[in-house]
Amino acid sequence: MVYLDTNCVIYFVEQNPAWLPKLIARFARLRAANDQLVVGDLTRAECLVGPFMTGDTVVEASYRAFFNDPDIRMLPMTAAICERAARIRATHKLELVDSLHLATAAEYACGLFLTNDGQLARCTDIAVEVLK
Repeated sequence: MVYLDTNCVIYFVEQNPAWLPKLIARFARLRAANDQLVVGDLTRAECLVGPFMTGDTVVEASYRAFFNDPDIRMLPMTAAICERAARIRATHKLELVDSLHLATAAEYACGLFLTNDGQLARCTDIAVEVLK
């Protein structure tokens, strides 16, 4: 399983011109290797903030379609994730939201955490790939 950081989902769904080609290529390689793409409940919350603030129902629908895609697995948050996130935050001095994402990926034994945020590579609980 490969956990997608929120930035990857936003760039993909909103078709960011700088990042979309990189994500499409990386997703294709992951799927060819039979890796499952996963996101956490927190990703849904983060992604929907923008469309809720702007009232953009088209973008909101695009996110909902992404999260309902059968090729995307949703990982629920648990108490163990919250505790692990606290340890990650304390150890690696990362923001709580980032720590929660990393903890979710680690608790569900994901093989990789895909992001474009280089500071998340400080976490040693899971392999982090910084998309460039």
